[in-house]
Order: sequence, then C-alpha cells, then structure tokens
Amino acid sequence: MASPVVEIYGPIFLGVVFNIALYGIMITQTYLYFQVFRKDKTWMKLFVFTLFFCDTLNCCLDVAFLYIPLVNNFGNTDKVIVSTWVFATDPFMTAFIAALVQLFFAWRVKVLTSNIFAVAVIVICSIAQLCGGLGTSIAVGMIPAFVEFQKFKVIVIVWLAFSAVADTLITAALVWHLRKNKTGMVFTDDIINKIIRLTVQTGLITALCAIIDLILFLVSPSGLHLIFNLPLSKLYTNSLMSSLNSRQGWQYDSSAGVSNVEQGIQRPRNVNVNMLRSDNGRRAPQEIYIDVEQHEMVDVDAKATHPYATASPYVPDNKMSPSDRETVNTSGSY
Repeated sequence: MASPVVEIYGPIFLGVVFNIALYGIMITQTYLYFQVFRKDKTWMKLFVFTLFFCDTLNCCLDVAFLYIPLVNNFGNTDKVIVSTWVFATDPFMTAFIAALVQLFFAWRVKVLTSNIFAVAVIVICSIAQLCGGLGTSIAVGMIPAFVEFQKFKVIVIVWLAFSAVADTLITAALVWHLRKNKTGMVFTDDIINKIIRLTVQTGLITALCAIIDLILFLVSPSGLHLIFNLPLSKLYTNSLMSSLNSRQGWQYDSSAGVSNVEQGIQRPRNVNVNMLRSDNGRRAPQEIYIDVEQHEMVDVDAKATHPYATASPYVPDNKMSPSDRETVNTSGSY
C-alpha cells in the first residue's frame, strides 16, 4: 500500500505540472493578442490583462503549496497530510477565473442571440459556481486534512456541477445561434462551421474536465481528482484566449475571397464579411454587390498596317473600275 504522501502529493504534483504547462500556452496567447489586436477596446484589453494576472497568481500559489510541504516540511508527516492556507486559495481562484470567462461568454450570447432567458440562466449558474468555489475554500480552511475532504462534498458538488452546466449552456446557445444563421453560401457557411467547431471544443473541454473532477472527488478519497482540478483555471483562460485570437484567422478567411471555381475567373479579395452581428434577433437581408468593368479592345497594329490606312479619309468603293481608281489616286477626285 502506498504511503499517504504518495497518494496525496502524486496527483497534486501532476496537476501542478499540467497547470504550469497550460500557463505557458496562456503566455503565448496573451502575447499574440496584444500584438495582433491592438485596436480592441480598452475594457477588452483590461479584461485580458486581469485574466493573465489571475493565472499568474494562481500558478505562483500552486508552486508555493507544493514547495511548503515537500521542501520546508520534508520528513514531517504530520505537516504533510494537512493542507495549508495557500492550498485553500485554489478553489476560489479557479471559480473566480471561471466566472470571469463564463460571464464574458454570457455577454457574447446576449449580443448574438438577444436571448435574455438563456443569458440569465448562464449568469445564475456562473454566480452559483463562484459561491461554491468560495465555500470550498472556506471548508478547506476549516477542515485541512486531505483525507477528510469528503465531509464537505455538498459544496464541491455545487461548485463543479454548476460550472459544468454553465459551460454546456454557453456552448449550446452559441452553436444553436450559429447553425440557425447559416446563409446557404458555401464560403460563409464554411467559416460558420469553423466557429462552431471551435466553440464546441473550447466549451465542452472545460465542462468535461469539471465533470471528471467531480466524479473522481466523489468516488476516490485519495486526491486523484486534483489532477483535473488544478489545471481547470488554465483551461478556462486558454479557451477564451483561443476564441479571441482566432478572429484573426476568420478575418483572413473572409478577406481572402473565394478561390477560383471556374477557370479564368478571379474573385475580388477585398471582401469583408461580418456574420456575427445580430440586430434585435432579426436576420438582416442578404445583399450582394457586383462591380462590372468594361474595356474596349482596339487592334492598333492591324489598323496601322491596313492597305487603306492613308492620310486621306477617302475609302475606295469596291465597285469602281480600275481606270476610275487610277484617276482618283492621281488627282484625289473624279
């Protein structure tokens, strides 16, 4: 049988490793965002900076609560089997970051769908999971022993279950709206399908991770759930940043134009497509503008080498006799 230290800190160590690896991806995504989207609104930039700051703080706290028992308290079993206040901050930090991301997506759902009911349900679930995360942090501070974490499983269920429900609702609302607004045009629908795939991938991965975390917490008291719990905050921030940064790819696809379908035909490349704007839930009528340019081709060389290309405006009549033509050529008149 493995020692309590191995059962407790083995999953914690793996969770911290995954957390730091995802933090590296978050650094890259944040750098790309501030390099590419410099014209975004100030509140959006502040929001991204806030998420990055919270992610950085969460990473530092994760390394700290791994360092304290394994280095400072090395060999002291009584200190190792209990958590510290640093570990107690993780549930609230994860829930706080998740709430920021979920509320942002709720705002996006409101802008796109104008469905107040769906937005209200998402906001309620997000606030509920934030309260559950706060309650979990308080419970960890009151019951610090790892083997006794099952005593406050109700508040953990509230935290992770509502988090998964909010993520699922966000994904379902965005996918439903995008599918409903397909235009039937191959070029536009292809971009919409890419957005749908990205929404499903980024939305369901956080919901799936929260569900697995909850199931492992309920069935295993060994701390195995921490492998999925500790990186959960980074999954939220990376899902949001990938959604923001992917706008550059959509803009490129929409400005590149459609590839040549028929030989000899080239479509304009300066087309700007905006598919995600909703005007009070009504679809705007589709308008197609076509600019046609006409060019008249003149064969200058053929005119210059024509046998009758002389300075005289007179063109001889084919019915004239040869003698008459000689008279015309000599005198220029009859």
